[in-house]
Amino acid sequence: MIRGLGTAINVTSIVTGAGIGVIAGSKFKESTRELVTSTLGFVTLLAAADAIKSLWDKKFITALPAGWTFLVVLAALLVGTLLGLALGIEPFLERFGRSLKNRFDRHGESPFVEGFVASSLLFVIGPMAILGSISDGMGAGNQQLVLKSILDGITSIAFAASFGWGVAASAIPVGIYQFAWTGVGAILGSVLPDYQILAMTTTGGILLLGISFRLIKIREVPVATMLPAIFLAPLFAGLAHQFL
Repeated sequence: MIRGLGTAINVTSIVTGAGIGVIAGSKFKESTRELVTSTLGFVTLLAAADAIKSLWDKKFITALPAGWTFLVVLAALLVGTLLGLALGIEPFLERFGRSLKNRFDRHGESPFVEGFVASSLLFVIGPMAILGSISDGMGAGNQQLVLKSILDGITSIAFAASFGWGVAASAIPVGIYQFAWTGVGAILGSVLPDYQILAMTTTGGILLLGISFRLIKIREVPVATMLPAIFLAPLFAGLAHQFL
């Protein structure tokens, strides 16, 4: 598996979708886009289940005391969510998006800039960009980024139909951002033992479950607030391995 391939696919999908949007995006009905998004939500649900099954991996189970695999993931999610709330991650991302919009195109006078800023934020600020890139860097597969690529491609068609080629330009910050997280994943994959990687994978699967709920419109789960759990999971797994 080539590390970084998932982001390369993602960047290509954005540019391709933008091209289609500029040429024929207005012909796609909103109901069609919503149906495809819901379908991808169910596929994301499968990806979440595939990641969560790491909870029962023998390497994870044997590295921790009996029953502690579940407790480690639970602790990471609870503490991570509380930390995310304390840090105000979700409101910060929303304020950051608004500030960029106000700075670069306060009155919406430039369709190119408007499309660039709006689509960059949409494609970059999201848990799947981080989760998928880390997984890709760790060599755990790029399925999550492939799913994100399909979603971003469809979204870029809709955006480009209104904002033009500025949407395609958003592929540049997306590539830089996700390649950086892929690098983080590559470092983690080379220094963390298998059981800690499995703890991250399982916790990431729970977050993917939240993303699937949002796509299917079951519930707007604040997944961004839960992101610290990804980094706490291997830490808690290491503590349980060493001291229990």
